Amino acid sequence: MHRALDLAEASVGLASPNPQVGCVLVRDGIVVGEGAHEYDRFDHAEIVALKQAGTASRGATAYVTLEPCSHHGRTGPCADALIAAGLTRCVVATGDPNPAVSGRGIERMRAAGIDVEVGRLQARACNLNNAFAFSITRHRPFVTLKAAISVDGYLAPPPSQRGAEAAPFWLTGPEARDEVQRLRHGSDAILSGIGTVLADDPLLTDRTGLARRRPLMRVLLDSQLRVPLTAKLVQAASQDLWIFCGPDAPLDRRISLERLGIKISTVPVHRGGLDLPTILSHLHQARFLSVLVEAGSAINGAFLRQNLVDQAILFYAETELGPDALRFAQGSDGPFALEKRFISMRKQTFGPDVCVSGLLRDPWATAATIS
Repeated sequence: MHRALDLAEASVGLASPNPQVGCVLVRDGIVVGEGAHEYDRFDHAEIVALKQAGTASRGATAYVTLEPCSHHGRTGPCADALIAAGLTRCVVATGDPNPAVSGRGIERMRAAGIDVEVGRLQARACNLNNAFAFSITRHRPFVTLKAAISVDGYLAPPPSQRGAEAAPFWLTGPEARDEVQRLRHGSDAILSGIGTVLADDPLLTDRTGLARRRPLMRVLLDSQLRVPLTAKLVQAASQDLWIFCGPDAPLDRRISLERLGIKISTVPVHRGGLDLPTILSHLHQARFLSVLVEAGSAINGAFLRQNLVDQAILFYAETELGPDALRFAQGSDGPFALEKRFISMRKQTFGPDVCVSGLLRDPWATAATIS
């Protein structure tokens, strides 16, 4: 199962909007087939492994990170394929979180005489597909708020100390920034606000160099379409920039941006800002499972106040910025209070920086329990 999970983890960026799944077939103590799912190649992990194993799959045991499907989608049911291949045993890390199909694949295999075990390395398997489980049960993307903050809990120096020219202000070191790139690679979309763009002129791209089946969608909240046409993320746009604006945004600005191939969507204004649930609904309909929020104090605060953050990842630098610095989240508690709300917590170090991450809700809470 460790090997199956390794295969599933290697499919990051290649499986969405489907879950990441790995499968290993073992017969007489020898691996006869293995595979992972990649969305563009259609075959699910079980089918990849079965094709590799051929006739050696008869009498084998399958180790699968997610319950084999029992329904017809883009492909036929994997549970039926495992039955037809003559497997005698199937070890499943966790059930399918989709309430419409959960448990049916396991039931089908057991009815055919296959010995099925569920729950091996379940925690690791669930963590791998938190975004998929959340999205399919809550009908919106899984939102992760990422922030680099000072040891005293602030985002950046006050504007008076930053100078006139837009340039990135780095609190954390290169090791932490490399980890942020890996977080971007594992996300379907990255969301920021016009304030961050005007202050830092970021690209907001996935620069890991790792393969992904679709570009990281860069989502910008810009109620009045103030983003300069010379901004880096505008100049680099290639069907990967989606700007959400308010109903009174200037029409001429919209036309100029759309001529550059940028997608513009109008959403209502709510509580002084763009309506975040509506934006998340748009992203869900576009089949984005996960959104990484890398924004400033206003957007961080809006997501937190509206209880739309599902996971937070906080990188603490050793620098102190002082009480006049930019707050972590407007109108909301600071990062230390946020940590107290975590239902799980993990601490890591990246160079001199400390990363504290945690879930604010269980992504699998509404998924059926299967044994």
